[in-house]
Amino acid sequence: STPTATILFKGTVIGDPLAPKVASFSSRGPSIKSPGILKPDIIGPGVSILAAWPVSVDNGTEGKATFNMISGTSMSCPHLSGIAALLKSSHPDWSPAAIKSAIMTTAEVENLAGSAIVDQTLFPADIFALGAGHVNPSKANDPGLIYDIQPEDYIPYLCGLNYTDEQIQVITQQTVNCSQVGAVPEAQLNYPTFSIKTGSSETRTQYYTRTVTNVGPANSTYNLALVVPPKVGMSVNPQVLTFTEVNQKITYHVEFNAHDDAGKDGVPFAEGYLRWVSDKHSVTTRIVATFSTQ
Repeated sequence: STPTATILFKGTVIGDPLAPKVASFSSRGPSIKSPGILKPDIIGPGVSILAAWPVSVDNGTEGKATFNMISGTSMSCPHLSGIAALLKSSHPDWSPAAIKSAIMTTAEVENLAGSAIVDQTLFPADIFALGAGHVNPSKANDPGLIYDIQPEDYIPYLCGLNYTDEQIQVITQQTVNCSQVGAVPEAQLNYPTFSIKTGSSETRTQYYTRTVTNVGPANSTYNLALVVPPKVGMSVNPQVLTFTEVNQKITYHVEFNAHDDAGKDGVPFAEGYLRWVSDKHSVTTRIVATFSTQ
């Protein structure tokens, strides 16, 4: 008739084996406007983050607290922005694309228990929830290889998205003529992931290239490690990358071949990865193949 209860405040819990975990509010892919680019790119801390503001969180009416615990993608954004600033400070010559590549190719896809990162259902999170994975700042500072993109490389990509010359010029602030520049498929952009759509007879076989830049030791050799997405054949050439200089670039070629029954079992997409491994670095490029039976 007189029940009692006790609340024990344990403070911050360190070492939860399920950490990190993808929250329900974390933005999911794929990108509707540009499905040839895997989204999200990356995930980062965003739940119950202690944050500070320069004014009272009570709008100056009651208390004077200038700290609060908040959750959301608005918390992941400053985490990733701070990491990007850290990398730019450490590598002032890196482009924004190089910084993004370093963050994505070194991301974690396992939790503290060594198992697949889960989502709010406690089942493994798929690639459209994880993107490249959970950010690891220490590894990103020394990625070994980067996928760099120069500003002019985006022009044929934008042409391939069927933007007009005038629309692209708003972005580039320079004269653009897509008929002269040419257009490339979205997945041909030198991005640190692959996102391909396949299924019809015309798209069953696709060819792409990627160019990596050596930002590790001058003399480095990387061997290919490959997990091919189910229902997809895949070949990579060459399978060994040998560098003799810092900032040396090597281009490799990838061929994707969807099986005849891809997508017919109701599974809409398949995941895999392409990884370049040296004695000091592991550079992972995540792959998603989306199937269409039409």
